[in-house]
Amino acid sequence: MTPSPSFPTAAASRLDPRLDPRHYEPDRVPSEVLRYAGTPDTLAVGRPGKVGLLELAFEEVGGRTELTGHYQKSPLQIMRPLYFDPARPDLAVTFLMSTGGGILQADRLRTDLRCGAGTAVHLTTQAATKVYRMEHDYATQLVNLTAGPRAYVEYLPEPVIPFVDSRLYQRTVLTVDPAATVLAGETVLAGRLARGERNAYRVFASDLEVRRPDGGLVALDTVRLVPARAGSWAGGGAGGGAGGAGVTGPAVLGGHDVMSSLYVLSPLAPAARIADVLHEAVAGCGRPGGDLLSGVSVLPQDGGAWLRLLGSDTRACAAALRAAWDAVRRLLIGVPAPELRKT
Repeated sequence: MTPSPSFPTAAASRLDPRLDPRHYEPDRVPSEVLRYAGTPDTLAVGRPGKVGLLELAFEEVGGRTELTGHYQKSPLQIMRPLYFDPARPDLAVTFLMSTGGGILQADRLRTDLRCGAGTAVHLTTQAATKVYRMEHDYATQLVNLTAGPRAYVEYLPEPVIPFVDSRLYQRTVLTVDPAATVLAGETVLAGRLARGERNAYRVFASDLEVRRPDGGLVALDTVRLVPARAGSWAGGGAGGGAGGAGVTGPAVLGGHDVMSSLYVLSPLAPAARIADVLHEAVAGCGRPGGDLLSGVSVLPQDGGAWLRLLGSDTRACAAALRAAWDAVRRLLIGVPAPELRKT
């Protein structure tokens, strides 16, 4: 069901709780982002087109994963799931899309993805997520992904590209059953690199949480990127301040233009083995003399492992991330990663 846009008034909120700001606004916003709160001189928070909602539910039906629940509110939308992985014809490949072409000031986006018991789902975005220049307020993007028992889920969106003066808070919550497998990726670029734009955004803040169905926290990955010119604080442990190192300091990006992460949660192999496979997969990536850096570690509770990449060659980073995805797939489910053609 796709609703018609409407103002999130009190009456509308009573008719559809999704239009209540408490549903699409984060329950907390980092202070580095919140300080930009304000009233836009264009469309305000909550106006039609500013609140994007997407809810998808997948269930195993007759040996194949089917989309059994679907709600969308522009600018978020999908096309129907596709089944083109030759090694896993049961896998529902779903492209997440936006009619807005990117994230604008005062946008509030929320995506809820529920993958039931025994499902097999691949979720990705059709293209990179562009975060446009902002003069007032900020934007938020919430993703809640739930994986039931024995589910196999891949959530591998294309990179986020924060434009000059953009302000974004992105929060991803993975609720993973102990018997489920989830591969989740995240990539952020320093800006529009082809135009020479690097770290000209105001703030990029990201939280990724891994939880169990009872709410227990398994892991939390917090990223705060605040270029020095944007204020007196530089995230991620780098000293900063106006004229300081900011995000280019050695404790954060270290002069690199791309940061990618891959989180692998699975009971199908020991965490140490997953970590070894990730390390081996990226060890040979990158061009000779390149600056691709990588680090791998196991997650708490033997829940899996995670990889982080830093580099300045977007193709090399993308190739390394794909190599890691392919290697982990072969380890956990015995099949290679499929080719995904996007336009």
